[in-house]
Amino acid sequence: MKNLKTALLVLVISACASYALGQGNPTLVLPQPTTFSPNAQIVALDECDPATFNAALGPDFCKNIALGAFTTLSQLFEEAASGHPDPNWDFEPDTLRIKEGTTVRVVDQGGEPHTFTEVAHFGGGFIPGLNGGEDTVSECAGGFANVAVARTRILQGSETQISGLSKGQHLFQCCIHPWMRVKIDVK
Repeated sequence: MKNLKTALLVLVISACASYALGQGNPTLVLPQPTTFSPNAQIVALDECDPATFNAALGPDFCKNIALGAFTTLSQLFEEAASGHPDPNWDFEPDTLRIKEGTTVRVVDQGGEPHTFTEVAHFGGGFIPGLNGGEDTVSECAGGFANVAVARTRILQGSETQISGLSKGQHLFQCCIHPWMRVKIDVK
């Protein structure tokens, strides 16, 4: 099959060259590949239990449509306090290597809001009960009252785009669920 494809490609190029030369055009111009802006994607995932989250935080706070495997609000706090937060609440992938100039698309496919906040070092978020003993990092301090944090919020079913990252390592975390972390290495 590979030989057939190669033979067909040679035949097409030969026919184009013959036609171009027959037209008095000694230069064969082949189409150039289309250039495109490089993109990468990170997905925010969670398994909030609509019944317990909405009862405590208000109607439609958790809009999870997953089938089963829900984490109740009390389980979320218990697991975080024990230092073993729910691994199903995560950014995927955890590590991303990209070229400079790549746009990173962050999509919230979970049931509740998250933030995608760049931090100098990983640490706690703005809800002390979810920090697992870590101190709140300065970039998350103040919660949504801090405009810089509010700008990094991603609502359920929405997305944000990060562009212009300089070469080097960039750390991002959710300021609500601080174990949701990503390292982006820009080359």
